[in-house]
Amino acid sequence: MKPLLFLLLTSAATVSAAQAQTTTTTAAPDPKKDVRVVQAACGQCQLGLPGKSCDLAVRFDGKAYFVDGTTIDSHGDAHAKDGFCQAIRRAEVQGEVVDNRFKATYFKLLPEPAKSR
Repeated sequence: MKPLLFLLLTSAATVSAAQAQTTTTTAAPDPKKDVRVVQAACGQCQLGLPGKSCDLAVRFDGKAYFVDGTTIDSHGDAHAKDGFCQAIRRAEVQGEVVDNRFKATYFKLLPEPAKSR
């Protein structure tokens, strides 16, 4: 029984460590660079980009780009009512477009505005 418990705990720790490394964006923006507020959503479901799976994308200056440096699942359930596949959200970002993809060095999802009653 103890070896099974040890194996289970070791596996859980390994999975947690792997998931923690899925996003490479920094926790704070670089104060030397401008922070841009963009539209963020699923590129395929909301922004009209080609593909067969759900992938994070941002739109600014009238153009949408898939994002590298963070993932669609790093910011909550993409298929929830307010998730990226269901809604276009606002986000603060830093990064640059390289080869028609947005390379994010900072990505922060902004809270949804309160709805008036």
